[in-house]
Amino acid sequence: MSLPRSLSLTARLALLFAAMTASLLIVVGVVIGRAVEHHFHELDDHELAGKLTLVGNLLQGADPAHPLDERLLQLDDAFAGQDTVAVLLRDGDGRVLHAIQPHFFTRAQREGGELPAASTPWSQDGHEVIGRAARITLPEGAAEGGAVLALVALDVSHHIHFLDTLRRGLWLGISAAAIAAALLGWLAAHRGLAPLRRVTATAGQLSAERLGERLAEDDAPAEVRELVEAFNGMLARLEGSFRRLSEFSADIAHELRTPISNLMTHTQVALAQTRSNEEYRDVLASNMEEFERIARMVGDMLFLARAEDGRLPRGDEAVALEAEAHALAEFYEALAEAQQVSLTVRGAAEVRGDRLMLRRALSNLVSNALRHTPAGGSVRIRLRTTNRRGTRAAAGAAQEPGCAAPAVAEIEIENDGEPIPPEQLERIFDRFHRASAKRRSHGEGAGLGLAITRSIVHAHGGHIHARSAAGTTTFSIFLPAEASSSAQSPNPQRSTQEPTS
Repeated sequence: MSLPRSLSLTARLALLFAAMTASLLIVVGVVIGRAVEHHFHELDDHELAGKLTLVGNLLQGADPAHPLDERLLQLDDAFAGQDTVAVLLRDGDGRVLHAIQPHFFTRAQREGGELPAASTPWSQDGHEVIGRAARITLPEGAAEGGAVLALVALDVSHHIHFLDTLRRGLWLGISAAAIAAALLGWLAAHRGLAPLRRVTATAGQLSAERLGERLAEDDAPAEVRELVEAFNGMLARLEGSFRRLSEFSADIAHELRTPISNLMTHTQVALAQTRSNEEYRDVLASNMEEFERIARMVGDMLFLARAEDGRLPRGDEAVALEAEAHALAEFYEALAEAQQVSLTVRGAAEVRGDRLMLRRALSNLVSNALRHTPAGGSVRIRLRTTNRRGTRAAAGAAQEPGCAAPAVAEIEIENDGEPIPPEQLERIFDRFHRASAKRRSHGEGAGLGLAITRSIVHAHGGHIHARSAAGTTTFSIFLPAEASSSAQSPNPQRSTQEPTS
């Protein structure tokens, strides 16, 4: 059944309900009508057969000496008061011998035409008639002798009228049922699709200021509940994205305001009076530092934007993490000695990925640890390869039932110092976030290092978390390990290459 595309889903369901109901009722009505018609036909045949038998018995009386006229009188008596039965008797030459209610018969039947041997219907003077003929042999010795052709007709107009009434009633009932089914279908569809209308209404009211709207899931039918849950999830994600975008815009405006203000102030001071070339050089050098800071901040933001869009390159080279860790230890050795902080590296692990990106992630963590470690403290870098279940790196790899967990490279960077408050641990990887004002004063970073580190780790299929307690802060990274990775640390070559920060 093809429906116009402009019809609403509710109207389509209502029409389909009506069509299905009407189709089923039509089939039932046809079956019932045929069954009733067949039943009446059997009753009429049975009655015709009985009437013919009665006529034969009367004409073939027990006493053959009785004249035919007496037998015909008996026939009239037998059918007296039966207004729906007609009898026509003809001799061998076709002459009418006797007729009871002859108006039931056609002119041809009365004038010697051929008579039906089986039950045959016809119409005569507004009556619906069914008749059957039979040849009756008169008894031997009768004065008339020979045989008589008898035709018995039965008025079945009342049956036809009943069938017509039944058919009209069935059609009226089918029509009423189809209309009722359409109304009930429309009501059921209208109520069932109420969550969809709420989705439409909510979507029409959405704006950046009204992303907190949610649809009720309790009263939604099972078929629509998944849509409602998906829509609410979409709204939650949009709300979170808009919130992060708003926070990011506010943070970047705040972070850029300081270097821009410094540049404006230095420039205004420099232009306030005539200065020597050396003084102008100092101003330009100071401005250059602020420009470099802004450039680093913009570069970091672009890096994070690419990471959020999933556009970070995923290298496929084998990276010996112990070699990178020793290179970083050598690079930061002078800074650590100046701050009276010891820096140690233990263990080994190997992963596949982008070496420069992984070095940048480790460098951010090491420099962050050095900034927050007091004099006399230590920064400890530990590497190892394990088969740990439950880590995101392990869970992300496909595992066959009964197989061992995939190898995971663990990197821990631990430093002594004031612990991070527990309520801040979940936010330290957010952009521009610093755990406290006191920790903020330890450096001039924009608060993007840990966010960049997390993006790099996620891009390599791993995850990072931090824990801090009892004067110790530990950052742990879990990455899928290279198949040939060994827990035994080789003798790495020490490198003086400067890490990418």
